Amino acid sequence: MDFVNNINAMVTGTLGPLGPLLLLGGLGIVLVACTLPFMLKKQPEPFEKIKSQRVAVAAGKAPGQMLRKGNGKDKLDKFATFLEPQDEKELSASRLRMLRAGYRAKNAVRIFHASQFILGIGFLLAGVVYAMIQSAQGEVSTQMMIMSTLGPGAIGYYIPQYWVNKRLKERQQEIVSGFPDALDMMLVCVEAGQSLDQSIIRVAKESRAGYPALAEEFEIVAHEVKAGKERVTVLKDMAERVNIPDVASFVTTLVQSATFGTSIAEALRVYSAEMRDKRVMRAEEKANVLPTKLTLGTMMFTVPPLMIILIGPSVYGISKSLGGG
Repeated sequence: MDFVNNINAMVTGTLGPLGPLLLLGGLGIVLVACTLPFMLKKQPEPFEKIKSQRVAVAAGKAPGQMLRKGNGKDKLDKFATFLEPQDEKELSASRLRMLRAGYRAKNAVRIFHASQFILGIGFLLAGVVYAMIQSAQGEVSTQMMIMSTLGPGAIGYYIPQYWVNKRLKERQQEIVSGFPDALDMMLVCVEAGQSLDQSIIRVAKESRAGYPALAEEFEIVAHEVKAGKERVTVLKDMAERVNIPDVASFVTTLVQSATFGTSIAEALRVYSAEMRDKRVMRAEEKANVLPTKLTLGTMMFTVPPLMIILIGPSVYGISKSLGGG
């Protein structure tokens, strides 16, 4: 009993009042990190394997078909069951989200979840070290200790999600900005005698310098059409991939034009004019919002100096006369 009390007193004197709690938390993290590889390498039970094969056959899949296919070269392939959703719908939604952000690698979902795990654990350990240093230098409240420990871990976990969302919005904004110009160029190519597929290839080539995201989407459409996929399906996939209303409306216009046999050039002419009008309206909207945004800055940085210039000499003269009197 004296031995335990001596250890407790030593830990408390070194790490502060919460020393035992911090020591147990660090030990728990180390145990989880050591146990995780063994859990990931756990072999499935034979009955569970037979059951999964029966479910796959009932769903119309081959017994060996899986949600993901690894080529053995990816280092994260053996952690796929831990780093990827096990539900097919969730996995498809995650892949679609990464595609919309511009990450087209097969292991993009794994890298995303691995980044969340690594940054979360790394920032959590950094927070634990910082809390231990603070407790050693002086007494720290329990609330501050918890915030300095768990806060960095939460920040590290959400950094990849914030980055992907930022990339997704920037990419969508780039596509929206370059879409009217791409439609005008496509209209010129079609009216010059080129087919729709040839015009898409030309637009992708010419848009590469200014709008690489839009050029990449058009290149994917051209490659899929060359591979033998139906144009209507390819265009619908593009609309779902970019998730932009303007592109979805453009795809609907082309599909209807192909269905009813109307002129593609006429449909492009009408829709490109509409896109130009929308771009002008968006520019006017930003211009109308600008005075409202400048009002706060004007009040903060113009009114106080103006009041000082106008009222300052009078206040100084009044204070000087009162002091002299």
